[in-house]
Amino acid sequence: MQNVVERELEMQLVLSPERSIPVPARLTYRTDDPYAVHVTFHIGSEAPVNWTFARELIVEGVFRPCGHGDVRVWPTKVAGRSVLCMALSSPDGDALLEAPSSPVAAWLERTLRLVPPGTEFDQLGMDDGLSRLLAPAAGDEMWLPDRSPRARRPGENGVPGGEETPDAGA
Repeated sequence: MQNVVERELEMQLVLSPERSIPVPARLTYRTDDPYAVHVTFHIGSEAPVNWTFARELIVEGVFRPCGHGDVRVWPTKVAGRSVLCMALSSPDGDALLEAPSSPVAAWLERTLRLVPPGTEFDQLGMDDGLSRLLAPAAGDEMWLPDRSPRARRPGENGVPGGEETPDAGA
């Protein structure tokens, strides 16, 4: 069963040190994708802008700067309030967003209660999937060679352990 934890909030898109604009956003965490968080930005275009990155980045980024490359996250204070900064980079451009820390931390806590760190792999059902994939299906015995001990005796068909005798008809 898939569980989803969502949070709507308003982030600030930083245009310059003196200017930012509000951007409605939705944070989403799904147990069927347990390592990732999804952020959807509604920027007034025809389609929203979606970003997906490791949940671990936000978990660590709440406390200290982390990430490199396309996604970096760090805590800071702006005008006396705690915010979580997200620097996003893509071939289309770069964006610096500020999210209020408290709602992000509360949402993150809900995701961590649902799937504690270190248990993400269990959510994927890989062991069950592999067992089903590798289990013999009806009719497989027609295609698999008979490897039972009775099928071949030493000395027969090149099996070591006995003298091979030439075929009488040879």
